[in-house]
Amino acid sequence: MSDSLSFIHRFEKGADAALPPLLLLHGTGGDENDLVQLGRMIAPDATLLSPRGKVLENGMPRFFRRLADGVFDEDDVRHRANELADFVIAARSHYDIALPIALGYSNGANVAAAVLLLRPEALAGAILLRATVPLSQTAPVDLDGKPVLIVSSAMDPLMLPERAARLASLLTGYGAVVDRRTLPSGHELSQADVTLAQQWLSASSRA
Repeated sequence: MSDSLSFIHRFEKGADAALPPLLLLHGTGGDENDLVQLGRMIAPDATLLSPRGKVLENGMPRFFRRLADGVFDEDDVRHRANELADFVIAARSHYDIALPIALGYSNGANVAAAVLLLRPEALAGAILLRATVPLSQTAPVDLDGKPVLIVSSAMDPLMLPERAARLASLLTGYGAVVDRRTLPSGHELSQADVTLAQQWLSASSRA
């Protein structure tokens, strides 16, 4: 764990430098350790960069403020997404790593989506698990060819599948190559998420 740069974070150098690093973005109440095991399951030999969200909600770390369940403080979303993008750019220089693919869950997936919409130069692509549209309005952005996997759940009460569909449509409209999948489960992650992410990452690495 490190508190250098602008976020408390965990960095683990991977065994295969040719693989894209994974930027691990936890959900509400998680921290920089939360998704490390998931990252290792999906890409065992990849470098991992895992920051801790700076916003506290009832003592639980998040990446941006929300006003209620499903209602985001969009000014804060924009501020925090830009802050995270700046961190990623600084961390790339500090650790000498390639452009990362974001692997985000819930709140982490939403901030990753916001980075794609506001600062696409900070990410090579994204795996968004249980994501929704983070901003009601965005300026057009060039996502030409950026690969994105969106995995939602049919019975998710927090991140509704139709909101994931809207996000997929938005990113596709800006040029991203989006693969959207819906699982027959709830908000929690499952082995099916791991398998889909592994397959997608392997395919996108060969593209």
